[in-house]
Amino acid sequence: MYIKIYFSDKPLFLCDELNPEITAYSHHDDAILIDEFSTPSVNSMIHEMRQEKIHAGIFLHEDLEALRKAVWKKFILVKAAGGLVRNEKDEILFMMRRGKWDLPKGKLDKGESLEQCALREVTEETGLGQARLEKFLLVTYHTYDESGKHFLKETTWYSMYASGDQAMKPQLEEQITQLKWLSPADLAPVLRNTFPSILDVLHAAGYPAE
Repeated sequence: MYIKIYFSDKPLFLCDELNPEITAYSHHDDAILIDEFSTPSVNSMIHEMRQEKIHAGIFLHEDLEALRKAVWKKFILVKAAGGLVRNEKDEILFMMRRGKWDLPKGKLDKGESLEQCALREVTEETGLGQARLEKFLLVTYHTYDESGKHFLKETTWYSMYASGDQAMKPQLEEQITQLKWLSPADLAPVLRNTFPSILDVLHAAGYPAE
């Protein structure tokens, strides 16, 4: 098993074994592998992942949960949820936000379930009034810094359904400038200009992500 955390567009794998995907990364000169579990080694890995020359990290330890807890302690955890929305034509709803193609998502409000959060964010960011939750897809992780603090964002993703003939309105205050339904055959522009975590969501939903 493994947990993948993105530092910008660079993956850090926390794992208890090396599967073929992770092994492929381990052969790269710009990847770092640590298999000694200690507080200094956790600090070292996080430091290395912030270096421009490093493009992937692999932290190998037999107790994945202990490793996860040690890494989580270094960040402020932010929970969020989002949705991959399909219509009756099997098109996916994408949005352009800050120059990147993205999927609707946002932070969990107090007292809210992850499912409620995902549906609310879809409504707020796209204007869709009627979207239906289908199933859980995956959880993605990425780090970011803000006001000198280090955050780890945990986003739970769901597949959803919504009719494509509904009126939509991009949430301009969230810097969303365009909404577009795209078929699986027309994803090339998205794949070239999106976040690696969004590619993981597409892959989890069974769509081409490369």
